[in-house]
Amino acid sequence: MKPSIQGKVEIVNKRAAHNFFLTQHFEAGIMLLGTEIKSIRMGFVNLNDAYCFIQNNEVYVKNLYIKEYDNGTYYNHDARRERKLLLNRNEIKKLERKVKEKGFTIIPYRLFISDRGLAKLEIALAQGKKAFDKRETIKEKDNKRDMERSHVIR
Repeated sequence: MKPSIQGKVEIVNKRAAHNFFLTQHFEAGIMLLGTEIKSIRMGFVNLNDAYCFIQNNEVYVKNLYIKEYDNGTYYNHDARRERKLLLNRNEIKKLERKVKEKGFTIIPYRLFISDRGLAKLEIALAQGKKAFDKRETIKEKDNKRDMERSHVIR
């Protein structure tokens, strides 16, 4: 039996929720190298500039930054290499149909370690927001925060 992981790793792409309407979420496994999973468990990941694309009925994530492992030797990985995502064939076909529509893209939203100790990437089918939509989102967030503050004070 494996010992439980002490620190739960969960990296969220907050900028994606600000710049896109996230319509559908999928949980995908990632094909990683040994030094990559060690860096992920230490929390050295950046999802901000990452995006996904479909090629030959397979989904890949590009520009996902995983810092090179400090104790890695010549086996160390490239920090921004393309990584294959593991999804069901039906999920890939569904994503492919949606991406062909105008305005939809696939965005990595959250990276986490599952209960079994595997790295998982939550990807979202996203549609870009216009500038006025972003302003509206900020207003809603501010109003919600003000309501919570006034509710707590009383």
